[in-house]
Amino acid sequence: MSEQFEIGSLVTAEYKTGEYAGEVVEVSPSGKIAVKILAVIKHPTQGDLHNPMDPNVPFFHQRRALAFQEIALIPRYSIKPFHGTVQEYRTSLERALHSEIRQLKQTVHWAERSLQELELLQKDYSI
Repeated sequence: MSEQFEIGSLVTAEYKTGEYAGEVVEVSPSGKIAVKILAVIKHPTQGDLHNPMDPNVPFFHQRRALAFQEIALIPRYSIKPFHGTVQEYRTSLERALHSEIRQLKQTVHWAERSLQELELLQKDYSI
């Protein structure tokens, strides 16, 4: 059964690889819901989503987080009720951005370590 959302409801909304806390400002019969952005939960992913982890694509997308009080028209299936306290926008943006940076740095460290191990195996295999 589909969740019903009313104007003024606090929601979590996924929009173009980002996730936000927001307030429902309009419910459209077309199935889309207008959400006023209040906080950033997850910063949008960078790069070409059709070629993940590939930096050598013709157009490497830079995706900004939606702005404070920006209205986004979001499909109903991408919205859930929000539970908890909505963080101040600037604080939430900083936290989401730093989390994304930490995760990418961890991926870089993992890739570097994996390369070291594979190079050792290459020597061991005498290839």
